Amino acid sequence: MKELMLGNKALARGLYEAGVCLASSYPGTPSTETTEEAVKYGEIYCEWAPNEKVALEVAFGASLAGKRSFCAMKHVGLNVAADPMFTISYTGVNAGMVINVADDPGMHSSQNEQDSRHYAIAAKIPMLEPSDSAEALLFTKKAYEISEEYDTPVLIKMCTRVAHSQSLVETGERITPPARPYKKDAGKYVMAPANARRRHPFVEERTARLAAFAESGGLNRIEMGGTKLGIITDSTCYQYAKEAFGQEASILKIGMCFPLPEKMIRDFASKVERLVVIEELDPIIEGFCKSLGLTVEGKSLFPAVGEFSQNMLRDKLGGGLNVKSSAGCTPIEGLPVRPPVMCAGCPHRGLFYTLGKNKCTVMGDIGCYTLGASAPLNSIDAVECMGASVSSIHGFNKALGEESESKTVAVIGDSTFVHSGMTGLANIAYNQSNSTVIIVDNSITGMTGHQQNPTTGYNIKGDPAGKINLEALCKAMGIQRVRVVDPYNLAETDKAVKEELAAKEPSVIISRRPCALLKYVKHKEPLKVDADKCRGCKSCMKIGCPALSFKDKKAVIDPTQCVGCGVCSQLCGFGAL
Repeated sequence: MKELMLGNKALARGLYEAGVCLASSYPGTPSTETTEEAVKYGEIYCEWAPNEKVALEVAFGASLAGKRSFCAMKHVGLNVAADPMFTISYTGVNAGMVINVADDPGMHSSQNEQDSRHYAIAAKIPMLEPSDSAEALLFTKKAYEISEEYDTPVLIKMCTRVAHSQSLVETGERITPPARPYKKDAGKYVMAPANARRRHPFVEERTARLAAFAESGGLNRIEMGGTKLGIITDSTCYQYAKEAFGQEASILKIGMCFPLPEKMIRDFASKVERLVVIEELDPIIEGFCKSLGLTVEGKSLFPAVGEFSQNMLRDKLGGGLNVKSSAGCTPIEGLPVRPPVMCAGCPHRGLFYTLGKNKCTVMGDIGCYTLGASAPLNSIDAVECMGASVSSIHGFNKALGEESESKTVAVIGDSTFVHSGMTGLANIAYNQSNSTVIIVDNSITGMTGHQQNPTTGYNIKGDPAGKINLEALCKAMGIQRVRVVDPYNLAETDKAVKEELAAKEPSVIISRRPCALLKYVKHKEPLKVDADKCRGCKSCMKIGCPALSFKDKKAVIDPTQCVGCGVCSQLCGFGAL
């Protein structure tokens, strides 16, 4: 059958057809849908792990047991999973194991735009790069063959445009290879120094064999056209180059970006007059070409930041086909900006208003609550990575002591706390800084689209599952002061913040209210404005709710957005809301 599929859905289909038995992932845009699609196949056991490191280790365990396995994450998640990945490169696998990493050029939903190809090179693990949905399926199946033939985990790198674009895919049947028996082999799997020393030469020899495979394995291909311009490119840039230049240029399409095919690149370069590398982010292919002594252009023409487009390629290289494309077009002037904002009724809004009112220094974290840094709340001072808020407040307070303890808090989501906040809290409890940590528990993993996590009581299918009790966990870790507040209640929230900041010991506040977008949440009737009572003071506007606006010097409530949370009414001194 043929079907239009998102790249992520096609990759999941590839897992099914390759006979994969287990998938363990942590949600992260733009990789999330892959596991959400995989769970629809009953033959694949799927789960959300607490973090990417755990997900990769789970996948390795299944591979060791003899069943094909998979894990997915976004590019910053690979930072978390890098520790086991580098060593699994040494041990190799039993059954096939694939790691899907999704990069985010342009930072549509990320705190950086790192290039994951560096990880493949550093860990000496083969990496495949699909350029559309059809390749996402085919490359996934091929990755398992490579994994088992060369005794290696395999990385598949997607990017936002490939993961979230649709193209035609031809589906096939599921073929489940026989389970590989587990054999005890300490020399292969126990990476004590003596064994690891013996495994390193294997990795080097494997890389050499993979480099030979890159020449003839069919993942890289030459498409000859005009010979005045030769383009070496990968991933979504291949699509841009084809649309911009068609047969006017010759193209060497890289589908396996590590190891790169040296002979194929040399042969291609000898057939064209001008050699250009088009790749988003870092000059990895370009650098390899230059190491071969080739004259090549790349980052001298194209930026090392952001996404590319068809129009950019035409602009930078000149000429090209006269094809109109919406990509890279100049925005229409005069349109109002539409920055991201917390949803109407978001439970985090009341908390951040309270923290701003109390002039708190706030160590923030990764989640939709990161929007607390935006106007008009302006209530977050620093955001680095998952879990950093809890560790950072400890260092901040240890450095400044009483100067900061009574006015500094850390804010972290429930899923993020389980991901990597617990160790930071253990450090606070162990090394005793007078720090206040606020866990914003909205009963779901909100930013990536409502995935379950270990605190919700449900698994990836929505079935009942084990549930971590945050209050009991924090107390068990040595925090004596643990309290729960409803962020819709501003007075209660304000009282809790003041009291815990005044306490002379570590404390945790759990700000608990389900995400306003959850289907089971029943909202109240929308609020209305009594225009006669409204004084136009704009106090209600301080929370930045998108359901609130101002017109003719009076507050206005949009009934299609308002969920009746009542936070704005608590700010009005005239009873107008």
